[in-house]
Amino acid sequence: MNRLRLRDVLAATGAVLVRGGDEDVTLIGVSTDTRTLGAGELFVALDGPSFDGNRFAAAAAGAGATALLLREGGALDVDALPANVAVAVHPNPRRALADIGAWYRSTLACSVVGITGSCGKTTTKNILRDLLAQSYPVVASPSSFNNDIGVPHTIFLADEKTSVLAIEMGTNHPGEIATLCRIARPTGGIITNVGASHLEGLGSIDGVAREKGDLAASLPRDGFCVLNADCRFTPTISARTAARVITFSIEGGIENGALSGAAAQRADLDASDLYFHASGTTFRLRGADVPGGEQGAEVTSPLLGTHNVQNLLAALAACLGLGISLEDVLPRIGQLSGGRQRMERVQLRGLTVFDDSYNANPESLNAAVRVLAGLHGFERRVLVLGDMLELGELAAELHHEVGRNAAAAGIDRIVLVGELAKAAAAGALEGGLPKDAVVHVETTSQAIPLVEQLVRDGDVVLVKGSRRMKLEAIVQELVERRGPPVG
Repeated sequence: MNRLRLRDVLAATGAVLVRGGDEDVTLIGVSTDTRTLGAGELFVALDGPSFDGNRFAAAAAGAGATALLLREGGALDVDALPANVAVAVHPNPRRALADIGAWYRSTLACSVVGITGSCGKTTTKNILRDLLAQSYPVVASPSSFNNDIGVPHTIFLADEKTSVLAIEMGTNHPGEIATLCRIARPTGGIITNVGASHLEGLGSIDGVAREKGDLAASLPRDGFCVLNADCRFTPTISARTAARVITFSIEGGIENGALSGAAAQRADLDASDLYFHASGTTFRLRGADVPGGEQGAEVTSPLLGTHNVQNLLAALAACLGLGISLEDVLPRIGQLSGGRQRMERVQLRGLTVFDDSYNANPESLNAAVRVLAGLHGFERRVLVLGDMLELGELAAELHHEVGRNAAAAGIDRIVLVGELAKAAAAGALEGGLPKDAVVHVETTSQAIPLVEQLVRDGDVVLVKGSRRMKLEAIVQELVERRGPPVG
């Protein structure tokens, strides 16, 4: 971190110092978890549904915290704490954490890129980080630190040497993206796509578009906004930003109707002639800023699937927005790797598994199914699908649709896990899969032995479901049964 003093924390949050300490003392970090807290840090006591963060105050002091920011009115015995630890109180430590993050962001001179979308946020963030890392001091959100707790923690990782700060921004209720933008003050933004995600909180796909579009609306006039030309909400979102808009597409998405009128021209970056193979995905990249003139450049990415080409294009477009030449970053594409449990290839003895169990919504699932359907040279293509959660009143309809899509794509066997997945089973049968090719169980624990019994040597298996379904346990069982990954 840059210099952060206790005085700055008090000024940023309005917290009240209830027991001494030097207000000019330097805090080397901010922590909300006593298990990882380091000496010299500030501990912020967050509350949860079943715990009071103040109860961890003594543990934080014992771990070497220089100062504690506790909830006013919570379980608190200041006299029981070491005398050399400063103690401040605030009515809402979670809001205080956000205010500290916003203050610290104001001390940074780096470019800040906010990244949101219904799917692909984490992969796009990781791609952008990896493209830049060799030449630029870049900091990116760890894992999926994408809410009002994770975003401040990401900001705290930056310092005066940081050139680019890439921040993932998630949402499941109206106003959350705007809140994150007030904390992070992005100078550039990426909206990967808009689809049916978190409908339970956002109400409709139009609600999702409004919420994601808040990132575009927050950007400064001298910033940039990367938008997906294949997304039907791009014209509306584009109209909400004063920043420079940079678009990307697959096979000329704008020409195919995403935009109209004067804007009906090829996107700034366009991928065509996609070809999936054992080493990843090859395509032709074109655009005014792409080396090679009208012919563009042939690109091979280790990441499989059209959706991962979109994620790569979004990251490349952000490079343009940051003023970075594509000639500098295109050679690094070959070294990219997917994230854990995001189309992660696990090669076992006699079996190929794609672990995409980190999360799922209809947009990402349909993209994954297209990848599975496009894989050749296997005995059978097997889809293991768990419930997609937070879809509200449209949940049954959307599950039914993905079941039909899987059948239409030519998937050979489908194992469906969870209550909502019943609708996907019905859709798969309606789509033409024979009854003996569709299996439904209620729980992941029931699916674990079933999948091992069903698959056979030569198959390729895709495992995908919402985080709470914990379908990674199925992959772990396959690894245990067939031995450690090979190759």
